Amino acid sequence: MLSSKLRSTGFAAALRVLAILPLGISLAGCASFSGFSLGSLWGDKKDDELLPDQPADLLYNEALTLLNKKEYAAAAKKFEEVDRQHPYSEFGRKSLLMSAYAYYEGQKHPETVAAARRYLALHPGSPDAAYAQYLAASALFDEIPNIEHDQRRTETALDALTEVIRKYPDTEYATSARKKVDVARDQLAAKEMVTGRYYLKNRNYTGAINRFKVVVTKYQNTRHVEEALARLTEAYMSLGIVNEAQTAAVVLGHNFPDSPWYKDAYALVTTGGNVPREDKGSWISRAWGSIRG
Repeated sequence: MLSSKLRSTGFAAALRVLAILPLGISLAGCASFSGFSLGSLWGDKKDDELLPDQPADLLYNEALTLLNKKEYAAAAKKFEEVDRQHPYSEFGRKSLLMSAYAYYEGQKHPETVAAARRYLALHPGSPDAAYAQYLAASALFDEIPNIEHDQRRTETALDALTEVIRKYPDTEYATSARKKVDVARDQLAAKEMVTGRYYLKNRNYTGAINRFKVVVTKYQNTRHVEEALARLTEAYMSLGIVNEAQTAAVVLGHNFPDSPWYKDAYALVTTGGNVPREDKGSWISRAWGSIRG
């Protein structure tokens, strides 16, 4: 897991979106519902044990009380009970999303995603759909592994966060999602750097170049791009491809003139009498645009 995670909007924000419903609201239906239930994911011993029907407002407010007490497992179960007993009511709709929130606060990320996606499947046009999508994306984000591990989960989280931004660009959720996107992209760039350094250390220069190329072309706005350009200079010089090494060095120097990585790249290129110089036909030049001025 990432050592420091950007959290979703807090309980206060969730209550702002999912305000407590007034007590005399008309219920569209109170029939028991025996469909899919996320309660079994908590390991309930008696999955088929059904509680007697209770008023929706009573169940909902009991769930909120449990949530305030940070009894997240119990709160999620209670919210699900509202949805089970009153599936066609406004209380049932909001309880389904609040169960996802309770799962998230309890750090049950797969259950959060499942509950939020179920909400989206049942209520795609709801005013709270943006929050549901953001909640699912945040849960995926919190499952991002360390860079030593496979990063497919990071890519999944990035896709989900990007979808929040695409669908709801002017919301507070998009603003938060953009910050998480930056972290996820930095994570993917870091993974490429780890692999590239390994190849470089073992003199697999082509393999190293391919990894550093990903950073330079896809993750130019991450903190890893300076080192990637310096490592490209090193790998190309080792292969004797001087024009590409010169281009990597001059792009690094032009964009990050005070970088210590540029000092290293400059020293490598000038060995043997060369100087950093742009080859406009280089893929590096195309990736960054021709250097002017």
